[in-house]
Amino acid sequence: MRIPRIHHPSPLTVGLVTPLNEDAANHVGRVLRMQAGQALQLFDGSNQVFEAVIKQADKKNVLVEILSASEDNRESPLWLHLGQVMSRGEKMEFTIQKAVELGVSVITPLYSERCGVKLDAERLSKKLGQWQKIAIAACEQCGRNWIPEILPVMSLEAWCAEQEQGLKLNLHPRACASINTLPQPVDRVRLLIGPEGGLSADEIAMTAGHQFTDILLGPRVLRTETTALTAITALQVRFGDLG
Repeated sequence: MRIPRIHHPSPLTVGLVTPLNEDAANHVGRVLRMQAGQALQLFDGSNQVFEAVIKQADKKNVLVEILSASEDNRESPLWLHLGQVMSRGEKMEFTIQKAVELGVSVITPLYSERCGVKLDAERLSKKLGQWQKIAIAACEQCGRNWIPEILPVMSLEAWCAEQEQGLKLNLHPRACASINTLPQPVDRVRLLIGPEGGLSADEIAMTAGHQFTDILLGPRVLRTETTALTAITALQVRFGDLG
C-alpha cells in the first residue's frame, strides 16, 4: 500500500514527536484507520519530505514521530503566477486543484466586469480558506512538497498593474501569437485567464497597456477552466518540466 502523504502546517525536525492537526488526524485515524507503528510521509512546505511513524492513534488524535528528513524538490523551473477571474461553483475549485498539480506557483482570484461570482467579505474569507485547503490536498496527492499560495482576491486592473518581472500573457481568441511562437528562454510567467463571458474590450485594452501579450491557444473556444489548464500545460511543456 502506498504510504500516505500528509501536510503538517508547522516546521518539522528529525526526532520531533507531534500531533497531526484535526483534518489530518481525522483522515489518518477515521478514514484510513491507521494504527500505531504504521508509516506516514509528512511535508511542511519547506520542500523537504519527512519519514514518520505513528506513535498513538484513535479517531480524533494521532501522534507521530519524525524519523528522517530529505530534500525532495519537485518544483518546475518555470515560475507561473495564475490570475484567474473567479468562476461559479465547483469550476474554481477544479481549476485550483488541477493548476497546483500542473505546477503553478501562485494563484490570485480576480474580479472582472463579467465575473459571475459575487461574495460578501465573510463568504469570501471562507472561500479563500477552502481554496487553500484544496491546494494543500492537491500537493498531498501529486507529490509537491512546497505549497502554492492562494492570494487574496483582487480586481483585474489592480492585478494587471502590479510590477512583476517576467512574461505577461493574456488569452485572446483573435491573437496572432501562440505559446509555441513565444521567444525563449522564459522562466517567469504571469498568466491571465478571464471569466466565462470573456474580458470586455476595455479590459483587453487595459491589459495591453500593462504590457500583456495576447496569445491564442487554438481554433476552438474553450471554457474558462479548460483554458487555464490547457495554457498551464502548454507553458510547462515549452518552458517547464512536462513532456
